[in-house]
Amino acid sequence: EIVNMYIIIQKSGSDGEGGEEETKFDPGYEPDWAVISTVKKERRQEHPPVRGTGTWGFSLPLSELYSLRRSRFSLGKNFLVMTTRGGDPLPPLHFHRGGTRELLKAMQRYIRLAPSPMDGRLFLAYPHDSGALSQSFDELHLFDETSADLVSRFIQDPYATTFGGFSKVTNFFRGALRHPESPLGNRSPQDAHFPHSADEEPGFELITCVKLGPRPEVKRGKPLDNWDQFLDPEGRVTDPQKVKKLVFRGGIDPSQRNEVWKFLLGFYPWNSTTKEREDILRVKTDEYFRMKVQWKSVSEEQEMRNSLFRGYRSLIERDVNRTDRHNSFFSGNENPGLTLLHDVLMTYCMYNFDLGYVQGMSDLLSPLLFVTQNEVESFWCLTGFMDLVHQNFEESQEAMKQQLLQLSLLLRALDPELCDYLDSQDSGSLCFCFRWLLIWFKREFSFEDILSLWEVLWTRLPCENFHLLMACSILESQKRELIGSNHDFNSILKHINELTMKLDLQSILCGAEAIYLQLTNCKELSLKVQEVLGLRVPSSSSEESPNSEPSETDSLLAQSELEDDAVHYRFACNEARASSYYFFC
Repeated sequence: EIVNMYIIIQKSGSDGEGGEEETKFDPGYEPDWAVISTVKKERRQEHPPVRGTGTWGFSLPLSELYSLRRSRFSLGKNFLVMTTRGGDPLPPLHFHRGGTRELLKAMQRYIRLAPSPMDGRLFLAYPHDSGALSQSFDELHLFDETSADLVSRFIQDPYATTFGGFSKVTNFFRGALRHPESPLGNRSPQDAHFPHSADEEPGFELITCVKLGPRPEVKRGKPLDNWDQFLDPEGRVTDPQKVKKLVFRGGIDPSQRNEVWKFLLGFYPWNSTTKEREDILRVKTDEYFRMKVQWKSVSEEQEMRNSLFRGYRSLIERDVNRTDRHNSFFSGNENPGLTLLHDVLMTYCMYNFDLGYVQGMSDLLSPLLFVTQNEVESFWCLTGFMDLVHQNFEESQEAMKQQLLQLSLLLRALDPELCDYLDSQDSGSLCFCFRWLLIWFKREFSFEDILSLWEVLWTRLPCENFHLLMACSILESQKRELIGSNHDFNSILKHINELTMKLDLQSILCGAEAIYLQLTNCKELSLKVQEVLGLRVPSSSSEESPNSEPSETDSLLAQSELEDDAVHYRFACNEARASSYYFFC
């Protein structure tokens, strides 16, 4: 006998899109689904039909649920699409007032939901049925131990047990990779209900562990120390790409930084002549001081009536007084370097008032001011730098969430064991890396090292997300300490914070480049990781073949394949904000 649970969906409201009463949030609102009491019955040889409960309703035994896909519209409203084991998609379930998590949680009391490795929003369903698991393992002959012991261990720790046993094969449970709308193809219900081979087994997620090739050894090169050799008689840079490659491989000699940085940050175009650069500097100088006069001329009365401007000034004054005070250029109470730091940041508020000033920007400016030793040039270099990272400072933090998710994808591909450990300690969101990505490791390395690191990152080689590979390199270097010392969430956060000024930059850079080469040499790299590395342009629905007819769900999912999904990827936004506050204080 088995226990069969039905999920019953019934229409509520006047239409499928929700009535007028749905415009207000009701904390007592119950979602449009309910778990009905269990019914015991004998196993049946055919698929029970999907029963209708009205024009818009249906009911389905959970034992016949093959998969469900969770997604959301661009406006944030969630919906689910379920698929039966017969390959029939059911009408989408819209959650105008939330409730998807509660539904999934309720369903997991009776079935097991496993995210597909190929699609983070696709969940595969299989029953809590130890007898069925035993039969499946016995038929496949993958394990030497008895099926009863295996099932017991599988239920206690499904992830570790599955990887331990399935490492003997390279391609397993292919049925889980079939499109959820046709999971069992054209087979008869009897064949679908009683699989006869591993390829036909519908009950498990395909678990693949891509085997990466050997990691190449990488050595750093010599710094760029002869800038003039790359200039033609009129002052144009003859080979910008070669310059970037040299900078990426070895950095820039300190004597050449002041000039080369202006090209890397877009202050000067690569194809500009010496005369054109003189004109650019004159125009940019006039523009800078016009903006500076704007905030300098604000009276005290005006400032009292402008809380936003007053808030920006207060934040800047506070941060300037604690930015790189160990550096002689900014040390001392009456240091002119502090005045320049303050004035450039205030002028940037006038230049980009929508963004204004956000904590951390002073960390980005101080190295620029130190190298250029010039107020105007440092300002325009800052605007070029902010063009690369301005999304990090936006209030929504969507860019930071996406980068943490991308970092998680890379780390999962590189070191699943480390990812599993971090997940077990509620650190899988990688919120402790928040500061790294926000200000590009400014607090993790010495001031001199940051000058070398940033010029490497500004080349955007070998990919725009090289800073994420840097983070992977650091985390891999700390793997033994994190796992060996059995760190929990708080101690992981503490340990990462204490890495400040203890990391070897050249070693981390070599490791990051080696990781990139190792990943790009892998033929079976997932599409998502390829996109993070810039090896593949994300697909769009507009590129579909004229003959293809993608479902509405697939089209919506294609808009943002890396969008954060709360069920598959538990992003701790509050933890990240707390970590940011903890790190900057």
